[in-house]
Amino acid sequence: MAEHVAKKIAFIGLGGMGRGVVKNIALKGGDVTALDLDDEKVTEAEGFGAKRGSSPSEMAADCDVFAVCITTAEAVQDMALGANGVLDHMKKGAIFLDHTTVSVAHVEKMRSECELRGIRYCEGPMTRTPIHADRGEVNILFGGDEELLEELRPTFEFYAENIFHVGPAGHAIRLKLIHNFIAFANVAAFCEGFALAAHEGLDMSKVIGIISAAGGKSGMMDLYGEKTLKRDFTPYMSLANAQKDVRYYTEWLSSAGLPGFMADSVHQTYALASIMGHGEEGCTAVIKAYEDLTGVVARLEE
Repeated sequence: MAEHVAKKIAFIGLGGMGRGVVKNIALKGGDVTALDLDDEKVTEAEGFGAKRGSSPSEMAADCDVFAVCITTAEAVQDMALGANGVLDHMKKGAIFLDHTTVSVAHVEKMRSECELRGIRYCEGPMTRTPIHADRGEVNILFGGDEELLEELRPTFEFYAENIFHVGPAGHAIRLKLIHNFIAFANVAAFCEGFALAAHEGLDMSKVIGIISAAGGKSGMMDLYGEKTLKRDFTPYMSLANAQKDVRYYTEWLSSAGLPGFMADSVHQTYALASIMGHGEEGCTAVIKAYEDLTGVVARLEE
């Protein structure tokens, strides 16, 4: 492990992933100041040893790394470039670390805007779940030059198990969006299959057992398959966020001039489930859209 070099870190966003990231930085001796729209989450972070932030602009002026892990690319740009935007308060040479799953266009815009101000932009989308974040075991995908990665590595090692240098600037978000599209397409597929199996009266324990023992097995099935059939829709990854990520993927496909037959279908599936009121539940609540339309509930009998 690389020697930890002291950096003052400002961290915005204490949701599922951000909470665990800040917890591990603080408990392992890092200098981190945290802020979130939910004041109770900031109080919890203080309990881990983090400092309470006053405002994004004041935090930006007093840090070496300004990190964000919030909801959307649009929210990040509003914070960075909107009225009293944080980029105008950051020190030259400081790092804007973007852990949010954003769009390809966002990464290109933010890198350009940072360069104009003498700030270094780092795309660092994460994979895995809030459970891994709590344990300090996230995966970080980094796109950019080796020098910046090595400067940030001691910070990343507070909360990451794996740090992947996936290529030049722009490649990390591209790989993250491909990963998330495949993952959420898999969820949509097994939820549709579960709903049909329930409609036809199949034994759901055999359905999940046999699928998981053959070619239908997947990481998302392992994480969420049984939970779905036990009606556990805890939002480790919310349905609304899944829809957002697939939307960014479809926009990227379109801008690249490629067809997106699967992408459009998956996006519309999540959009429908969100419109039907399931957006704040876990991503597998997409099954409820099928159930709402068929009147059949897919569940494992106790």
